[in-house]
Amino acid sequence: MNRPGLRLAARALILQQDRLLVVNAWPGGDCDLWCAPGGGVQVGTSLPDNLIREVFEETGLTVAVGAPALVNEFHDPDSGFHQVEVFFRCTITGGTLSDDWRDPEGIVARRRFVSRSELAGLRHKPDSLAAAAWGAGMLYDPLERLVR
Repeated sequence: MNRPGLRLAARALILQQDRLLVVNAWPGGDCDLWCAPGGGVQVGTSLPDNLIREVFEETGLTVAVGAPALVNEFHDPDSGFHQVEVFFRCTITGGTLSDDWRDPEGIVARRRFVSRSELAGLRHKPDSLAAAAWGAGMLYDPLERLVR
């Protein structure tokens, strides 16, 4: 079986008024799965620089990248897909969330701030997202199975 390599991604934990920014990263919004904004790392660019670019593309917001809060990895054993994500605590430095914003890559269809209780009612990944966003310190969430 031909197995793809490891993918590295950076994601943002952005809390504003005790609400977490989440995005629906499925073209056309065809899936009900939510996650933190961010995405794949471009080789030769730092994780924070990648994250600043990804957050702006997906939300129209500019951010300052702080300390890492979570390393999560997930995989799909059937396809061999394996991704390692580093989540960083971020603060908004510019822009506002707008329904008019369009992701230039057409991946993120929706974005919103949610409370911890609202997040609990949404299908989201990783499973440790709330603990990382509202917790302290650094977490490691090993090899979570990819959701389809």
